[in-house]
Amino acid sequence: MRKLQSYLMGAWHEGAGEGVAIRDAVTGEELYRVTSEGLPLKEAVAWGREVGGKALLALGFQERGRRLRALAQHLSERKEELYRLYATTGGTRRDAWYDVDGGIGVLFAYSFLARTLPEGNLLPEDEYIPLSKDLSFQGRHALVPKGGITLQINAFNFPVWGLLEKFAPAFLAGVPTLAKPATPTAHVAEGLVRLMLDSGLLPEGSLQFVAGGLGEALEALDHRDSVYFTGSKATADRLRLHPAFQRGALFNAETDSLNAAILGEEAGEEELERLAEEIAQELTIKTGQRCTAIRRVLAPEKKLTALLEATQARLASLRLGDPREEGVDLGPLASLAQKEEVERAVAALLQAGARVYWTHPGRRDGAFFPPTLLLAEDPWAEALHRIEPFGPVATFFPYRTQEEALRLARLGGGMLAATLATPDPGEARFFLLGLGGEVGRLHLLNRRDAKTSTGHGSPLPRLLHGGPGRAGGGLELGGLLSVKAHLARVALQGDPETLQALLLEYAKGAERPAEVHPFRKYYEELQVGETLTTHRRTVTEADIALFSALSWDHFYAHTDELAARESLFGKRVAHGYFVLSAAAGLFVDPAPGPVLANYGLEGLRFTEPVAAGDTIQARLTVKGKRPRDEKSGVVEWAVEVQNQEGKVVAAYTILTLVARKPS
Repeated sequence: MRKLQSYLMGAWHEGAGEGVAIRDAVTGEELYRVTSEGLPLKEAVAWGREVGGKALLALGFQERGRRLRALAQHLSERKEELYRLYATTGGTRRDAWYDVDGGIGVLFAYSFLARTLPEGNLLPEDEYIPLSKDLSFQGRHALVPKGGITLQINAFNFPVWGLLEKFAPAFLAGVPTLAKPATPTAHVAEGLVRLMLDSGLLPEGSLQFVAGGLGEALEALDHRDSVYFTGSKATADRLRLHPAFQRGALFNAETDSLNAAILGEEAGEEELERLAEEIAQELTIKTGQRCTAIRRVLAPEKKLTALLEATQARLASLRLGDPREEGVDLGPLASLAQKEEVERAVAALLQAGARVYWTHPGRRDGAFFPPTLLLAEDPWAEALHRIEPFGPVATFFPYRTQEEALRLARLGGGMLAATLATPDPGEARFFLLGLGGEVGRLHLLNRRDAKTSTGHGSPLPRLLHGGPGRAGGGLELGGLLSVKAHLARVALQGDPETLQALLLEYAKGAERPAEVHPFRKYYEELQVGETLTTHRRTVTEADIALFSALSWDHFYAHTDELAARESLFGKRVAHGYFVLSAAAGLFVDPAPGPVLANYGLEGLRFTEPVAAGDTIQARLTVKGKRPRDEKSGVVEWAVEVQNQEGKVVAAYTILTLVARKPS
C-alpha cells in the first residue's frame, strides 16, 4: 500500500513505520498509509524561514499577487484530478465544488486584493505623525515581515479550501507555509500540493507539506512564527498549552461551534421558507461536516412547527449513496470513526432532553448517517448548547421573546457564524447589538437578499471568518486582516526622507523639486516625493461669475453679495470646485504624454475661503504608486493649494493612470 509523501526541504520524503490507514469512506477499502516518522520536521522549519522567507521577500506584494492568480488558473485547469480523489472521501461532486472551486476562488480573491497593496514588503498603516514642529522628526506605524513561518493544521472536512485559505494570505504577506492536513483526507491535500508545486510558480521553500504527525516541528517555533489551526475545540485547547506559545509564537484557532439560525419574530412566510432551505442545505453540504454548519435553530413558538415541516420537506427527497453514482445527493461521513462520534453526540443530546422529530429513512450502513432533526421543547438545558454532532444534525428550540432568543443563542459560548432571518431592521439591530461579542459573522437573511445571498455557511475571502469563545477567536478568511495577521506591527520614528524611502509613501518635508514636469514621465521614472510647484493665478470676479454660469451653481455665498456678508465667510467667495479646477489648470501638462487618464480623487478638503483678488498656487507631489497591469500603473499625487499668505486653501489626493515604460 502506497504511503503518502511529505514535501520538506525541497524534496519528497516517505516516513518510516506502518503509519495510519486512509480508507474509502464508502467501501472501507484501504487506500493509503500516512506516517511522518523519522522526517526532519524541525530542520524543515528552519529551512522554510531561511530559504522560503528570502525567496518570497525577493518578490514583493505585487508579484506574489500575480503568482496567486496564475496558480489559481493552473489549478482550475487541473481540478478534475482533485475531484477524482474527492469521491473517496464520501463527498458528492457538489461537496467537491465547495471545497476545490471554493479554494481556487480564495486564490483569485487574494490576487485581486494584492492590487491594493504597495510594491515591496512593507505595509504602511494610518498616517505620518509629526513629532517635531519643523517635521524633521516624524512617526508612523508599519507592518513588516516577521522572518518566521506559518504552520497550518487543517481539519478533515476541507482538504483543499482549508489549505488554500491559509496559504493565500501567508504567501501574499511573504511568509512561508508548512501545511499539515488531517489524516482522513490527507491524500486529497497531497494531490493539491503536488499540483501547486508542479506549477513552477512557488519559490522554493514557500510551501512545505507534512502527511502525518508534526513530530518536533512545534519545538522549533518561536516568536517569529504562527500556527493557524482548524479543528476541534478540545485539540485547540491542548495545543494552546504547548511551550511554543509561551515563547511567543502566535496561535490562531478556528474551532467547531454550535452556530445558530434564528427565525425572527417579524419574519414572514418568505423568510421562513428561505431559512428552511438554508438549514436543509447546511445539513446536506459535506453531510453537515462543516465548522460553519447550522447546529441550533431558534424559532418563535408559533412558527416552530412550520419551520420544522418546511425543513423536513426539503430533506425527505434526498438520495443517500455512493457519491460516484448518478443521482446521489448525500454521501457518507468521512469515516466510521466520525460516524461513531456523531452517534455519541446525538445520544448525549437525547439524554439532555431533546427528542428525534424526524430522521431520513435512507442508508445507515457503513459510515452513512441520515439527516436528522431534533426538537428541544424545553430549550434551557445547557448541555443542548454545548454538545455538537459534527454531521447532518440540527436541534430546534422554541422561544417566546427576542430577549429569550438572545439568551439561548448566547448559551452556545461563541459562534463562527449565525443567521438571522428577518425583514425588520429594528429586530436586526437588536440581535446585532446582543450578539456582537458572540459571533464572527452575522448573516442577515430576508426577502430582499434571498436570491443573491451566498448563504449561512459560505464564508467569503474578503470578510472575517471566525468568532469568539468556543469558536476559537480565529481570523481565517479575513481578507486584508489575514494578511496583516502574518506581519509584525512596528512604530517607526525618524526623519521624513528616511521614512519616505522605507515606506515608499510621501512624507511631508521630504519633497524633491521636479527637474522635468512629472506628467512627462513614465510610471517607472516617477519617484515618491518628486514635487512640482506651479506658477500663480489671481482669482477675479469674472472667474466666479463665469463658473456659476457654467456649472449652474448659484449658491448665495458665490452670487449674492448681501447674503454672503451675513455668512460665515463675510463676503462672496469662489466655488470650492472652481479652486479644484483652477489648480488642475495650474499643474496639468496639456501635451500628450505618459499620463493616460484621471482615475479619481480622494480626501478633498477646502480649508480656507478664496475670494476675488486672492492669488493661488498649487504644489503637486508624487504620494505613492502601484502597478495596475502590464501597460499602466496608478499614481497617487498629493495636491496642496495655497493662497498669497501661504495658507492651505484646499488639499486632496488625485489618482492618475500612467503608462509604463515600453520595454
